[in-house]
This record gives sequence, structure tokens and C-alpha cells, in this order.
Amino acid sequence: MVAPLVLSIGDPAGIGPELAVLAWHARERESLPAFYAVHGAGVLEAAAERLGLPLELAAIGSADEAAQAFATALPVMGTENAAYAPGEPEPEGARLALASLTDATDAAFRSEASGVVTLPIAKGLLADIGFAFPGQTEFLAAACGLEPGASVMMLAGPSLKAVPLTVHCALADVPSLLSTELIVRRGQTVAQALQRDYGITAPRIAVTALNPHASENGAFGDEEAHIIEPAIAQLRSDGIDATGPHPADALFAPRTRASFDAALCMYHDQALIPVKALDFDSGVNVTLGLPIVRTSPDHGTAFDIAGTGRADPGATIAAIRMAGEIAARRAKG
Repeated sequence: MVAPLVLSIGDPAGIGPELAVLAWHARERESLPAFYAVHGAGVLEAAAERLGLPLELAAIGSADEAAQAFATALPVMGTENAAYAPGEPEPEGARLALASLTDATDAAFRSEASGVVTLPIAKGLLADIGFAFPGQTEFLAAACGLEPGASVMMLAGPSLKAVPLTVHCALADVPSLLSTELIVRRGQTVAQALQRDYGITAPRIAVTALNPHASENGAFGDEEAHIIEPAIAQLRSDGIDATGPHPADALFAPRTRASFDAALCMYHDQALIPVKALDFDSGVNVTLGLPIVRTSPDHGTAFDIAGTGRADPGATIAAIRMAGEIAARRAKG
């Protein structure tokens, strides 16, 4: 039997607590796997009250108890809490978010949970209390003992899977951060994850160009010829079905999307714009290359709508479902 998933509740001033409550209420309708939250019982209770939803909480001491309680109550492990003040982020809430993230990750790493679903944090507030990572992806990699750069962020929705090679950096820095080695390493990680976690026997990876029109034979830059094409050749020699460099403006059209399983993109917006345009309410952030399963809804804290009842749980439900599917596939070997 696969262990329950664990949720970190995110910043309590954002929509994370609401999403946890809404996902639990949708558990039967959406056939979701069992999950439990870490810390923030008072915040979750207050969020449910704000939404006008009944909520039974079950204080638990083990994942086994979570599986038993899930049908009738939202299981919560841990006693840390903070004030519930939606739309008003503060250090106390950031400390709760970090405690929840830390303990949830630890539970997954120790195999007490089959995977971790992380709800949105405010990186700036966490940095103010000593969080030394660009985001949750990098935190999880370090928590699992991996070297920087070993984990890969993939955005996955019903229509598209895309991986940005460079993430939180200035666009002007992208060309200097790209290398043939980086593309090959990330391409290998993506291919392995598509096989292991998504059951795709022979993954097809489309690699984007950096420059418009794939540089028009060098008219708009030479990164395609000197960096990207050698990487694609190396991936193909490794037995990976990699193609490109593809002009990014045409790669995500419906007919073209059917020709690949995942797109390897050169920078953040090149990957995230099409995913969010196609699958905003069902997009999932998946961390590849970890020894644990980790997913997250592909959106932020949304402080501006927190507590208003306008938060859409679609991406959180999709993240829980995807984490459960990956965990079940890994358990089968």
C-alpha cells in the first residue's frame, strides 16, 4: 500500500490554506489519494470558516493515522501555528511556512509519506528570516543531499510539459548561463523522469532555440550552432529522441505539440508562458531528479485574493493527483 502524501501549507497569508481545505473537500469527487497537512491546524480551521465550509481536523502522530482519518477529517501533523490574516503577510507566517515545508520534506525523504505537495510560499519573506534558496525546488534538492543544479523544474499540464533550463535570473544573463553540458544533463534527467514517473517508454524531447527563428543561420546569434545543436547531437548519440533547435514561436501550436512529450526551453518565460496560457488552472510544477516525489500548483501565493473565496483549487488538485500517480508508479518499480 502506498503511503499518504504530505502537504506543506505555504504562506498562511496566501491562498495555500484555502487550497488545502478545498482539495480535501474535493477528495471524493476528484478521487484524490490520501494526504495530510503539516502544522497550521488553526490556520486551516480559520480558512475553512472564512470559506463557509465545514471542516473536521484530525490531529495525527503518524502517516498511518492519516490514511485512516482522511475519509472523514483533514489530518494534520505538528503543532506549530500562526495568526490567520489573509492578504497580510508577516514574519510569523513565513516561519510557519518554512516549518511546514521543512517537516513535510523530511517526512517524504524518510519515506513516511509517498510524496510532498508544496503550496505557495513568499520567497522574499522567507529570505528575510534566513531562507537561503531561490525557491522551493532548490530547497528540496539541498534537503535531499543533492548538489546545486541536480534537480530540474518541469511545468506539466494536460496540454504540455516544459522545462526551463535557466529559471530565476535576468534575461540578459541567459546566454552566458547556457552550455552544451547543461542542456545534455537536463535532457538526460527529463528523459529518465518521463520514463520512470510518466511511463513513457521512448520519450521525445523538443529543444527550443534561444534566438528568433532559430537564429536564421547565425543572423540573430550563434548560440544555436555553438551550444544547442551540439547538445542535441550528444543527446541523440545517448539514445534520446531529441530534436531541434525549434523556433519557440511555432513549437507550441496544437499540431506541433503532438510531436513531442516535453519541451526543453532556454529560459523561464519561454517555458512558463505556453504552459500557463494552455493550462493555468491545472498546471503542476514537478521537481525531477529528486529521490522523492514533489509537486506544487503552478502559481503563487495570490495575496490579493486570499480570503475572498476566489481561489481556484484546480492546480492544487492536479498537483495532488499527479504526485499520487507518480508515487504509485514508483512503488510498482
